[in-house]
Amino acid sequence: MRLSPAVVLPALAVVLAALVLYPFVGTGYGVRAMLQIFMWIALAGSWNLISGLTGYVSFGHVAFFGAGAYTGAILVASAGWSWPVAALAGGIAAALLALFIGYPCLRLKGPYFAIAMLGLNEVLRALVSYFEGLTGGGNGLSLPTLDATRAIYYVMGVLAVAVTAMTYAIITSRFGLRLMTIREDEIAAEAMGIDTFHHKLAAFLLSAVGPGIAGALTARDQGYIEPLSVFPLAITVTMIVMVLFGGKGTVWGPVLGAAALFVIQEIVWARYPYVHPLLFGAIIVAVVLLMPRGVLGLLQLKYRLPRTI
Repeated sequence: MRLSPAVVLPALAVVLAALVLYPFVGTGYGVRAMLQIFMWIALAGSWNLISGLTGYVSFGHVAFFGAGAYTGAILVASAGWSWPVAALAGGIAAALLALFIGYPCLRLKGPYFAIAMLGLNEVLRALVSYFEGLTGGGNGLSLPTLDATRAIYYVMGVLAVAVTAMTYAIITSRFGLRLMTIREDEIAAEAMGIDTFHHKLAAFLLSAVGPGIAGALTARDQGYIEPLSVFPLAITVTMIVMVLFGGKGTVWGPVLGAAALFVIQEIVWARYPYVHPLLFGAIIVAVVLLMPRGVLGLLQLKYRLPRTI
């Protein structure tokens, strides 16, 4: 079964046009829900760049989200920067953090890398809590009131599209092929002459930019942040599950996983608020046990779809 560009491209154009027009016809809840879906697509797609393509599972990607959130919030609240520029600065700060931590951590393998990344998140949360004069500490940091939900909706949507497009560009390139070779057998990749460390570092840096920008945009949208709200392990766990549900190492897996699981989570929470964590946890277990390759992985096997989807 082949997906013809003559069918796919017009369908994507229709979807994008509908999303562009939605803030003018949708409800306030609907716009904010779509904004959240865009955020999760960007986060899941970014995690997929390092963990889905290279096999290096990160349990601390929320650290880049939090670093971007605090960078953007401080620049807006203390330096008076405009929020779009502060959001870009959040992405740059996350990339610099990835560069700093990537050199030692990417020399680790397997569970040691995962544990190191988990520790990074805790270290950043402690540092943010300690420097009260700059970050507000445990009391949090408030931003000037601004009604920019519609503008942030569009910027977050562009971010989600950019992360997805970057994933496609990487997967269909020699760089992506080398990353997937590292994932399958790193020793063999080194024997083939691939500079595995610098390839992993490049993927790591690219995977940090999206969460950094998303964190800064979220901070501006909410108008208030504090350590527990921007450094929770639950954010990393959610983006991991979204990628696993949709299909890791694919272009559209994170998009499908983020949209589907967000909707499922909202429905479960609305109908069963007291047992919401139990039911959502059961859904996660079922996904991991019954669909280890995700929805797109099953479709690829059944219909022989190209791996570039």
